[in-house]
Amino acid sequence: MVKRVDPFTFEIIRHKLFSVIEEAVIALENVSGSPVAAEGHDLMVALYGAEGELLMAGLGYLHHLTAAARAVQHLIKSYSEEPGIFQDDVYFFNDPYTAALHAPDVYLISPIHWQGKLTGFVANFVHVSDIGGIDPGGFCPSARECYQEGFASRGIKIVERGKLRRDVMDTILNLVRDSGMVALDLKSQMAANHTAKERMQGIYRSYGTETVETVGKELIAQSEALLRQRLKELPDGEWRAREYYDLPDKICRIELTAKKMVDSLTYDFTGTSEQSPYGINCCNWATWGALFAPIFPLLAYDMTWNEGLTRPVTMIAPEGTLVNCRRPAPVSIATLGVVQVVNNLSLIVISKMLGASQKYKDRATAIWIGARSTAKLFGLNQEGEYIGHAAAEALAGSGGARAFRDGVDVGGEIPNVVSRLANVETQELRFPQLYLYRRCVPDSGGPGKYRGGVSHEYAITPHGGASDSCKASLYPGKGIRCPHGSGIFGGYPGCHTGSVVLRDGNISEFPDGLPATSAAKQENIGWGIVELNRNDILYLRMTGGGGYGDPLERNPELVLRDVLSGLVSVQVASDVYGVIVDAGSETVNLAATNRRKQALRRRRLGGKHIAIEMATRAQVPRTASRINEYLQIAGSGKRAFVQCTWCGLKICAAGANWKEHAITWKSLPEVAGPLRDSQGLFLLMKFFCPQCGTLLDIDVVSENDGPLLDRVHIQGGEL
Repeated sequence: MVKRVDPFTFEIIRHKLFSVIEEAVIALENVSGSPVAAEGHDLMVALYGAEGELLMAGLGYLHHLTAAARAVQHLIKSYSEEPGIFQDDVYFFNDPYTAALHAPDVYLISPIHWQGKLTGFVANFVHVSDIGGIDPGGFCPSARECYQEGFASRGIKIVERGKLRRDVMDTILNLVRDSGMVALDLKSQMAANHTAKERMQGIYRSYGTETVETVGKELIAQSEALLRQRLKELPDGEWRAREYYDLPDKICRIELTAKKMVDSLTYDFTGTSEQSPYGINCCNWATWGALFAPIFPLLAYDMTWNEGLTRPVTMIAPEGTLVNCRRPAPVSIATLGVVQVVNNLSLIVISKMLGASQKYKDRATAIWIGARSTAKLFGLNQEGEYIGHAAAEALAGSGGARAFRDGVDVGGEIPNVVSRLANVETQELRFPQLYLYRRCVPDSGGPGKYRGGVSHEYAITPHGGASDSCKASLYPGKGIRCPHGSGIFGGYPGCHTGSVVLRDGNISEFPDGLPATSAAKQENIGWGIVELNRNDILYLRMTGGGGYGDPLERNPELVLRDVLSGLVSVQVASDVYGVIVDAGSETVNLAATNRRKQALRRRRLGGKHIAIEMATRAQVPRTASRINEYLQIAGSGKRAFVQCTWCGLKICAAGANWKEHAITWKSLPEVAGPLRDSQGLFLLMKFFCPQCGTLLDIDVVSENDGPLLDRVHIQGGEL
């Protein structure tokens, strides 16, 4: 007989379970000496049931939640009988071909017992500073197979029945370069699990294991029911997204079609390129975790994040591709590689789905920090000790614009809504380096009705170590030539990433920026290990957030504010937003602005005269069948048609492909602003209303690719 729990007790236990996770995270951050974990919040703690199901998740990197569930289930299957899972055991797990995302993301998994009975598990992860691969730091750009990427375990007891196994700990530390920091990483993880176990045992003591187990099962059933109900409220259809990965010698593609029918959602990656010889690949469970990272905050923002949310979702990931590679494909750069691409694609298809709903349209967002440009530094500290350091700058990025507001400047990311940027002083204390500057990048945010958040850039040089040099492992790859901070519903993409080394630079020229006239030799670095010597300068730039909606719709006063704040240049204000700013009086010239906007609309129409006044938006009634920000289905039955909500034009019949009836232009990404040099490899395919010239949508395409065709099912037909 199932035990019944009254609503008050249910809510108290639910909140107590979440508090357990919060306290464990605090313990981990307090013990950790890593700026990435302690300040950047590059971590995860979650509770799992006795069968390995995700019970309760906290804030952190969300793509680890379901991957760690798989790891727990593997341990249960492998160790329940022999040698057995005992009270106060702790398991070290980091094998990506079994569950983890890549080897440096170490999961420590602890069983929770009460009165001799196994009641559940707590698991956490930290990206350790080194795992012993061919290149320092766990990210291995030189690796061509997973066996070169460091130590990987499918589950080994690092603590047995409450006692640290010195043989295991010493073996792990003997395999890594920075043993002191790795030991501290592991101790911080043990502290987190110990805290969670103590708090869970306190809950068992107060309420009994049967009551807590009943609450856990009900929470999972509740989350599944709530997500299925939300899916029912959204329109059925198919939404597509595509991203490219510009490797040193090849351009790969990752394709996603999301199919939503009634209360289920299928992610289909058919069409994705085959696995790569570089370590950007994803294993199956990494892709599974990556697609959920945006689902949790965008679709399930008001639900308990647990196993129930995974049940309405199905994934098709063809084996041997970038999203489901075969051993021994290298995967060490997955989290900065295809994991992040899958995060982006999942976010876009969800936002398209939300944007087609009148009720949930305000949840739609453009991409946040679509690509990272980051480095790991290695060298001798002031005491002559060899140490590694992961720059925490990668944890801060740029918020995508939303349906009602600009993106957050230097605003983190959706897969980790609590990521933070470590202080410069902490970074310089941790590693012998000198920051020349760290600042926002003007014009980096994607233009739109609402602007994407601007990104940041920084420059460093070796300073204060026992040696005059250090090494940097660079693996930005994607985003250098291809836009990854994609906009949505007519919003432009943010700027590209940047990665430059200046040899023998003039340090005194900073912090004014990269000196174009400097005698220093400039090297554009996209991949590999580089050595930095005294007076060498490493410059890195993150991608900007994507814009939302047509930039010509942006309020001129918001453009003026951005210009006065140094976030948008006068040139981009005029060329992209159509806003004429009088720099002298710090005002908008409204008459000139109206003329400029009209001229830009006529240019979109190929010089065609605009028959209606476009200074203000036309009053077109909204119907229940919404497609996106500017398109809707009007009429009914066989007379239903696609309508521009800006001017009211009937673009095509409801069953037709509206993009074939729009005015289409291809242009270089540079039209969105500076720092977007695609070298002609990628284009923006833009679709305009044939009557008013409103920018309805943008697809990023390579030279031979066509547009992305979405299908929104409506009564009597589909779009």
